[in-house]
Amino acid sequence: MFLLSSRFGGSRRRPISGPSAQGSCTTGRLGDMNKDKLKKLPVLKSDEEAEAFVDTADLSEYDLSVFKPVQFEFEKKSAQLNMRLPEALLAAVKEKAKERGIPYTRLIREALEQTVAK
Repeated sequence: MFLLSSRFGGSRRRPISGPSAQGSCTTGRLGDMNKDKLKKLPVLKSDEEAEAFVDTADLSEYDLSVFKPVQFEFEKKSAQLNMRLPEALLAAVKEKAKERGIPYTRLIREALEQTVAK
């Protein structure tokens, strides 16, 4: 199960366990299929259109190589942390987060999750 979120502001929550779930990139999964024969994804203007498309389309007929890995956060954040860091370290963290297109606090949380998971 997963969270459907849209650039249109709406989202539908569907339960999933764990603090976060790694999205999947389809690059390399096309096997021997010729990309020229694959259909381009249609432009969908609403969540309803997107859901109807996913429910009825055979996604193996579409070029999904444009997708990139994403990470969704599902666990509620119920605790807060306040810490002091050297200014240069915080600047480097913010720059790395900007390169990835995520908030710097999420980058720090990901680093903590990876350390604890080891």
